[in-house]
Amino acid sequence: MDFHLTPEQELFRKSAREFAEKELEPLAATLDREHRFPIESLKKLGELGYLGMSVPESYGGINADALSYALVMEELSRACASTSTAVSVQNSLVNDVFVKFADEPQKRKYLPKLASGQWIGAFGLTEPESGSDAGAMKTTALREGKGYALNGAKRFITNAAFADVFIVFATTDAKLKHRGVSCFAVNKETEGFSVGKEEDKLGICGTSTCELHFDRCRVGEEHRIGPEGVGFKAAMVTLNSGRIGIAAQALGIAQAAFDEALKYAKEREAFGQKISHFQSVQFKLADMKAQLEAARLLVYRAAWKKDQGQDFSVDSAIAKLVASETASQIADQALQIHGGYGYIKDYKVERLYRDARITRIYEGTSEIQKLIISRSLLD
Repeated sequence: MDFHLTPEQELFRKSAREFAEKELEPLAATLDREHRFPIESLKKLGELGYLGMSVPESYGGINADALSYALVMEELSRACASTSTAVSVQNSLVNDVFVKFADEPQKRKYLPKLASGQWIGAFGLTEPESGSDAGAMKTTALREGKGYALNGAKRFITNAAFADVFIVFATTDAKLKHRGVSCFAVNKETEGFSVGKEEDKLGICGTSTCELHFDRCRVGEEHRIGPEGVGFKAAMVTLNSGRIGIAAQALGIAQAAFDEALKYAKEREAFGQKISHFQSVQFKLADMKAQLEAARLLVYRAAWKKDQGQDFSVDSAIAKLVASETASQIADQALQIHGGYGYIKDYKVERLYRDARITRIYEGTSEIQKLIISRSLLD
């Protein structure tokens, strides 16, 4: 692996950092406090190409490599994890399904609007009774004439309240279990489809997370993405790549927490000196820095292997596992260094502590990552 970024990758990182510091950082605390979705920021990100990073130029994207995407996610997440979550869903979960599994008419219909930010997308896989066990989903898509009738519900769907198009997974043949899962594009105005209540979450409070309901929701055959039965594969392939984005998000949150801890340690005085002079604090900072850099190398390696066309499935699982656990650990230690001040909402570290926690859950829990890694060792 070449540890030197290309000029293009450096430019992606620099421009994303500048946007994050100017546009996202000043709004992040307000979005969190008011539980407000960052729709205005997403539109600006769309205009700059950040919502179509993996989309080919022929469909309105910028066709960036995986490492550039990871760098952008890291920088956006340092400022506002809520905004970067929405960016991740658009790029990793929605666009990638269309790029890899849609036919030409579908790509031309959806991708230009998604890549530009004209449309916001959502990914409907998780259900009230099935999360990690996606093969156990209850939502069905039964043949009716030249189309399908969708019935069921989805849970914890990011971007839901503001999305224009939803990637929805449903069972077309229950006897085949996960091999009978198919994938559909459902527009928000489709009859029989509705968005349910907004979840009141611990962290990433600027995101929209809702239930989806399907009551004889009719969609034409042209809305099915790929052949029948390819849905489970589409979901797993998409999540495999998406883990790199979430790992990069966790990395950005961890970096922000470390920055806050280091700054506070240099400023706060106790017993007549800066607390950075105490060895207990110095050792905390040293451990945090070591963990951060180790996680960064794993995230960048997974992205690099994807760019090289190599098998990166285990690498993305390792990167997400380590980066997400590291984010929680560093945020916890950063809050500890702040003492009582870290526990109040006036300080950024309190928000980072809450935001870090979700990275160990969505797009595959830490336990699922361990399962992927262990199977690679034992199969």
